[in-house]
Amino acid sequence: MTASTAPVWTPPPRPAWFKATAAYQQPDARRATWQLANTFLPYLAIWAAAIYVLRRGYPYWATLPLLLVGAGLQVRVFILFHDCTHGSFFPSQALNKVVGYLCGFLTLTPYEDWRHAHAVHHATVSDLDRRGTGDIWTMTVREYLDAPRRVRLAYRVFRHPLITFGLGPTLIFAFVSRTPRAGSRPQDRLSVYLTDLAILAMLALAYVTIGLGTFAAIYLPMLVLSGAAGVWLFYVQHQFESAYWARHERWDPMRAALEGSSFYRLPKALQWFTGSIGFHHVHHVRARIPNYRLQACYEAFTELQECRTLTLASSVRSMWLDLWDEDQGKLVSFGSLRTRLTAA
Repeated sequence: MTASTAPVWTPPPRPAWFKATAAYQQPDARRATWQLANTFLPYLAIWAAAIYVLRRGYPYWATLPLLLVGAGLQVRVFILFHDCTHGSFFPSQALNKVVGYLCGFLTLTPYEDWRHAHAVHHATVSDLDRRGTGDIWTMTVREYLDAPRRVRLAYRVFRHPLITFGLGPTLIFAFVSRTPRAGSRPQDRLSVYLTDLAILAMLALAYVTIGLGTFAAIYLPMLVLSGAAGVWLFYVQHQFESAYWARHERWDPMRAALEGSSFYRLPKALQWFTGSIGFHHVHHVRARIPNYRLQACYEAFTELQECRTLTLASSVRSMWLDLWDEDQGKLVSFGSLRTRLTAA
């Protein structure tokens, strides 16, 4: 059979249970409103308490517990933003957009720009031939070995935990997101400019009220901590040893959702702060399920419970998995690659 007459591979049909998961997509205005209240009221209280501590002349370290909780709340704000970009938080799409923009202002993230990149991520997750938008830079072993030395060095620096989860998120949220991406759509560019204007307005308000020094002392630590936590959550739920990856001609979107995304089993307090995003495989099966229905959907289908489960302890290993090995069908570390090359 010649290449021109070879049958084109198509992924298997969606499983029978998939249709029933649609029942969990319905947004609930009351639950969404309650989430806004139980997120933003404590967030504002943290700001008020931190300002009071600093104004009263207490040592800066006295604010650190407050800022840690504030960073957790900022992660939760981002999850609400994330739901709005999927149109799943409120039944009203206009309200999703308004709330999404406001949450984006607080987290320095342009709504339309991030929404588009994230939609690409959902459409291409685990597809080796469509990497590069809305995801974390991941090279295959062959690509890494064939790359020029400067590219290999850049990749190793980028994948170092201090960069990936430390300096990198802060740079992305504070600086990279301030300019439109090359080739972005008009509405994406507009959202970047509106977010930049909102940031300037926040800085101006801080200047005439609490002062830029106090603002920076409170906001910057929360930005660094929440950015690191947010990138870690996104990273670990796709970058684990047995994660599914495939070339486009053999890519199965359902396997990408169920096997290319993990279930991150977190303690209840952390599940609350992270808006149940640990049920990430459920989110990729049905992206329009709001965060407050993800657990119920997971518990309703045994098929969703037969997934790769990570815990806080087991997820640490993912920090050192850097390259996709197409021969072994798993993510590997630089160290294991070096050992294999030395043995060969």
